[in-house]
Amino acid sequence: MCATWFLRLSGGCSVAVGAALLAALAASGCDSRPLAEPSVAAARTAAAASPQPADSARAAEAQPPTRYSTTGPLVAAQQAEVAAQRDGLVVRVAANIGDHVRSGQTLAMLDDRLPRAAYAAQQAKAASLQAQVKEWLSEQQVEEADLRRADALRADKILSDEDWEHVKYKLEETGAEVARYRADEAAAEANLESARLLLDQSRVVAPFAGVVGRSSLRAGQEVKKDDVLLWITAVAPLRMLFTVPESAMAQFPQGAALELTTADYPGLRQAARVLRVSPVVDPASGSVQVIGEVVQASPLLKPGMTMQVQAGAQTAP
Repeated sequence: MCATWFLRLSGGCSVAVGAALLAALAASGCDSRPLAEPSVAAARTAAAASPQPADSARAAEAQPPTRYSTTGPLVAAQQAEVAAQRDGLVVRVAANIGDHVRSGQTLAMLDDRLPRAAYAAQQAKAASLQAQVKEWLSEQQVEEADLRRADALRADKILSDEDWEHVKYKLEETGAEVARYRADEAAAEANLESARLLLDQSRVVAPFAGVVGRSSLRAGQEVKKDDVLLWITAVAPLRMLFTVPESAMAQFPQGAALELTTADYPGLRQAARVLRVSPVVDPASGSVQVIGEVVQASPLLKPGMTMQVQAGAQTAP
């Protein structure tokens, strides 16, 4: 390349110009490689150093998914308001806020003197009617025997038809009295049951085992039917109610582990599991309702507390 340029310059140009050009070419090293070759090599090196799509996908799969977190209230599996079943005067309060009670335990008593007297009166009336029914039944049995004898005497032409009819009509009359007293006895039994129920309503009882959460009772208080007197909540099991967006529902299958925390007890890490998941998505909010069950609840937890819930990494047992 250098020789060719020299020969061309020697054909009509000065030797000085040719020598200067030759010196410039010599300084450049007379390199015959293209000038863009270093840039291509650098591009190849950068491409080799950049991560491939397959490597990026594997790295994304290896990274653990973000655990979704939300809040919700703790609720008891059973809770109920205990109301008065009749009007009356509170004469005794047997349970207060925080007391643990058994199913059927008496929580309060209303004045039961009038219902008790009414029950006793109905009980006596029912007993009297029962005795009358027995008496008329005995009379009916006697008259049935008389009719059988009358039938035999009539067959032997010893008893006239008129006397036989008298015996028969007397038996029919006695049967009617038995039926009437039996009806009276049934009505008395129904009234006795009503009186017993009214008397039982004097006792305010716990519908299930739990703890008294609220109470508005005091001795000497006049209450009306359906007035709420106490609020009972079961101690266990505890449930966790919360909602999650549709995009996070895959983290909350049935049986999935949950971790509950609360700012009230920073060191508490309560285990729970997903008990139920709603089969439908709320179209208004794009979320699903989830019910969690607390596993071996800490005594620090109480129904009504707001808990922070986070999806666990493994399935709860």
